[in-house]
Amino acid sequence: MRPRVPFQRIDIGQAAELLQRDDVLRFDVRDQAAFAAGHLAGAQHLTQRNLSELIAGTTRRTPILIYCYHGHASQEYAQTFSDFGFTEVYSLDGGYEAWRQHRPARSGAAQVGPSLAAWLSAQGFPADDVDAIIANRTTPLMKAAHLGNVAVIRELLAAGADISARNADGNNALWLACVGRHLDAIDALVEAGIDVDNSNDNGATALMYASSSGRADVVAHLLAKGANISTETLDGFSALDMAASLECLTLLRNAARAAKAPTAEVRP
Repeated sequence: MRPRVPFQRIDIGQAAELLQRDDVLRFDVRDQAAFAAGHLAGAQHLTQRNLSELIAGTTRRTPILIYCYHGHASQEYAQTFSDFGFTEVYSLDGGYEAWRQHRPARSGAAQVGPSLAAWLSAQGFPADDVDAIIANRTTPLMKAAHLGNVAVIRELLAAGADISARNADGNNALWLACVGRHLDAIDALVEAGIDVDNSNDNGATALMYASSSGRADVVAHLLAKGANISTETLDGFSALDMAASLECLTLLRNAARAAKAPTAEVRP
């Protein structure tokens, strides 16, 4: 019989370090009302009803973090996962209450209002954390940008959301706004100071994405915002090289010519 790996009890500091990993499943075993009111970003609600289903549908080498109110019930669930052969199972000592009380406050952040809290919960984020992370290290600001919800973008920024955050691919919220072709969301992010020329893990910028996907309206908008046309990917391709439509190609060629044109001499 294969020996079982005992689950581990960890404190909030160890949990914070663990949650920097993208492969960790988070299970909240509190009641539904408590889960809805606030939970760790990306957490799933685990009960005796769906326990068997989740065990059967999860590979045994997947890291599991389980938490409850104060760290007692989570140990029972953690033991069950361990008994079923999971090799990396953690129970959070102190539970969600310890996490909530000791999570560092964002400097200068505003209070999250009821409407923003409701939106955060509806999107799978904790209702009180504007910098929470879900799948692919997606933040609330990235989600709002992808949806084109300018009102929420502005609320998140006012509440202290990190405009420089990057997802697991190295893209910032501007890239997500470009994916959705939300020009007004692009405006709001650029006005707030987002990096228009952020390069992702492949060296690609939002302008390159817009060009390669034939989004001429987005290309024109980014060029008007000062996007750099000379940036290249790790493979040496620029937005001009990647143009997927004649309209994108024309826009980028014109921008390249304008960038090379000599500045007219100003005479007194």
